[in-house]
Amino acid sequence: MNTPPFSTMQASAAMSSAAGTATGDKPASPAKATTQAPSRRLIDAPTRAFHWLFALCFVGAYLSADGERWRLLHVVLGYSMAGLLTFRVLYGLVGPKQVRLTALGAKLAGGRAWLHSLWRARSPGDVNWRQGQNLFMALAVLALLVLVVPITLTGYASFNEWGGDWLGEIHEAVGEAFLWVVVGHLAAIAGLSWLRRKNVAAPMFTGRTEGRGPDVAKHNHAWLAWLLCAAVLGYVAWEWQQAPNGLVSLSSQRAGAGSDEHDD
Repeated sequence: MNTPPFSTMQASAAMSSAAGTATGDKPASPAKATTQAPSRRLIDAPTRAFHWLFALCFVGAYLSADGERWRLLHVVLGYSMAGLLTFRVLYGLVGPKQVRLTALGAKLAGGRAWLHSLWRARSPGDVNWRQGQNLFMALAVLALLVLVVPITLTGYASFNEWGGDWLGEIHEAVGEAFLWVVVGHLAAIAGLSWLRRKNVAAPMFTGRTEGRGPDVAKHNHAWLAWLLCAAVLGYVAWEWQQAPNGLVSLSSQRAGAGSDEHDD
């Protein structure tokens, strides 16, 4: 029985394999598949910078609310929050489409339909948790931005001793309400992360989310984020230089030390 001849392509492949064996080279292996999961940009840099600066200013202002020693630091951080609010409103008016205030309104507008679907769902898997996440985050953002206004106004009036003690009491009450909104915001993130089996807070750190598709934030605008950080830090540094004793006063400690020496 005669063996059919090799085709030209088979003969060429056999010769190449033999040549590679003779020279000690290994045959070329197929390209390795990349292990990095596909992702897309969800949140741009200025929005993330605003979020973290705003959060840090509130934490600092809340922790420095008690005591005369920290009063000026508390005031400066409060003014910084007001400045950040101004940036967010302007950015929401002239910024990219995904950060516009109209986008926030659109997320809130779908709240009624989502709550209706939640009521009719037979199991957690039937719920559109992604839409619920957008709704909860929009509510939290709106509440926090709205509460900054009375906090700043009552704080400014109280600092300048306008209107009596009742303004200070309102300032403290709104500050506590702000804190509870923050706690609710964090609880919603934790709950949604558990329901969706993913860290829904990760995009606020990295700006990206897993999945294929076009970027929601077409451009990162990192330069604007750096400019915002520089503006806040520059303002705090300027206030520090303007204050005779800095933003943290040591006068109370010195007065206490002086009284101890006098008693001795």
